[in-house]
Amino acid sequence: MITAVVFDMDGVLFDTERLCRDCWLEVAKEENIPNMEEVYALCIGVNAQVTESIVYEHYGKDFPYPEYCRKTSKTYNRFVAEHGVPVKDGVREALAALRDTGLRLAVASSTRREKVLAHLTSTGLAEYFTAVVGGDTVKHSKPDPEIFLTACEALAVAPEEAIAVEDSHNGIRAAHAAGMLPVMVPDLLPVTAEMRELSAYVAEDMDDACAWMLRTAGK
Repeated sequence: MITAVVFDMDGVLFDTERLCRDCWLEVAKEENIPNMEEVYALCIGVNAQVTESIVYEHYGKDFPYPEYCRKTSKTYNRFVAEHGVPVKDGVREALAALRDTGLRLAVASSTRREKVLAHLTSTGLAEYFTAVVGGDTVKHSKPDPEIFLTACEALAVAPEEAIAVEDSHNGIRAAHAAGMLPVMVPDLLPVTAEMRELSAYVAEDMDDACAWMLRTAGK
């Protein structure tokens, strides 16, 4: 029996994965940093600590990472201040439909919990979620299952009773390792053979994902 759904945030609830990528590329272009789009793709779905290690691995320990992050964050925050956090199509309707059937909802994001809560609050989505787990509140980053297991514990549900909605490869790997039902809603990363094998369902968009979840939960 499915009793809960745990959502990733960036690239699933909000179109912030694309926004963040664009900010990284904008700063990289200004600073003449090569191959940043390829490096950014490797960072999708992992926490800040792992992201930092990936960047240093590709550009060397003398790369000015703190300054680069400061500039990308400034660009990101300027966009959000002017336009708001971009909510992905179908998300509000899906959350309302899932909650109204009695399913318990949580967020498990590699982003810092403070930032997750700020985005959920500013967009009016916070009310839908019983629990919010950020990447800074667990020891291990996706693809480790810890963040999903923590979310299930917070919801007081067994992992096998929960669906995980993800866009990243590391997120799907983490959800599968946790023993949940992974649903992939692709965003920036392609659907690979591995993702099809690990996912219980690969959706075309959030509307498609929501319909599948309701059917699977018997709602």
